[in-house]
Amino acid sequence: MTAPLPHGQTPDAVLGHLRSAYTLDFPFAELLRDPLPGGAGQRAHDAADLLLLDTLATWSEVGHRLDPVVVLDDRHGALTLPLLKAGVAVRLGQDSASHQRSVTRNAERVGDCVRPDHLLTRGEIGPELLAGARTVVLPLPRSLDALDQTAHLVAEHADQEVVLLAGGRDKHMSPSMNEVLTRSFSSVVAGRGRSKSRVITARGPRRGRPAPFPRTQVQDLPDVGPVTLGAHGATFGGARLDPGTRLLLQTMATAVEAGELNRGRAIDLGCGNGTVALWLARRLPGMSVLATDQSADACRSTELTARQNGVQDQVEVRRDDALSTVPDASEPLVVVNPPFHDGNAVDPGVAHRLIAEAGRVLQDGGHLWCVWNSHLRYRPLVERLIGPTHQVARDRQFTVTVSTRRR
Repeated sequence: MTAPLPHGQTPDAVLGHLRSAYTLDFPFAELLRDPLPGGAGQRAHDAADLLLLDTLATWSEVGHRLDPVVVLDDRHGALTLPLLKAGVAVRLGQDSASHQRSVTRNAERVGDCVRPDHLLTRGEIGPELLAGARTVVLPLPRSLDALDQTAHLVAEHADQEVVLLAGGRDKHMSPSMNEVLTRSFSSVVAGRGRSKSRVITARGPRRGRPAPFPRTQVQDLPDVGPVTLGAHGATFGGARLDPGTRLLLQTMATAVEAGELNRGRAIDLGCGNGTVALWLARRLPGMSVLATDQSADACRSTELTARQNGVQDQVEVRRDDALSTVPDASEPLVVVNPPFHDGNAVDPGVAHRLIAEAGRVLQDGGHLWCVWNSHLRYRPLVERLIGPTHQVARDRQFTVTVSTRRR
């Protein structure tokens, strides 16, 4: 078959099978989650990755010209590296710095079967990366906002004949994802399920829709008052003040009044939309804040928040995998509201890693302020990784602790 499929049709339904050209001989078992922690049942690939690759190969069989192929938010290389092995040139864009490092390390690990680097172009997820793309491969994100932002970028900047393949595990998918994709594409079709996974195919880009992000929202911060928070699509919590951070800031306000927080410099670890960095800069005008996040969107959001509120001279924003660029025992104060997800999966190991990194960079006598969902019971962890810890606030959902680094 050489003629492109009409909109509304997918090759698995037309042919009754999927090709395995990109998955048959690739050593998926050699891929690791490194630098992210691993655990029982956690792998660097899943059935949705394999289904995406087989679906892509089958689109090629029915006459769709793949090139240029853009892969977005590949977590550990399970999408990119098999394509490189097969000689397919890939443009790779990733929001997560942790996932960037993971793909690089896995490429080195399976290097004997991956073709030369000239087949791989890495860049920021944006117009330049997506320009003229005829095929886009995407693991479905947990956030509908992130999906909306990505779909809009693809529709605006990819080729008019682009095929967007968005795959995920059935348990993480919802009809709302189809609805979001329909805002940017005229044809959105779910393929046949396999191994509790499914691929949604979007075609017919709707151009000219106003960009859904970034967004701003006025929020009232404890002891500071109204501010404007900004957010890009993949930023956790959007442009809102989440309840855990609110409790954290209320508690820190009491410490400021008691003169316990004015240390001159602080790190907002996992800065998200920049709420904590902004609060520190506004509440302590002499303080210098380093705001770090592994998400490119989060860093852009924090920069936007800082500009909107006139504190950009106090806040340095740095995209970093945990705190990999910060020296040991160099910092007096770290503040963190750690995540407990890696993508769609509940993964407390992500928070454990951030807390361990905070312990590494804190000076002797330095403090970690941490807020966490109470059911996660992080106190033994912070006591082990940081030092003496006491609870300073707790409500029905969240706990705030302060730990003192002892070396």
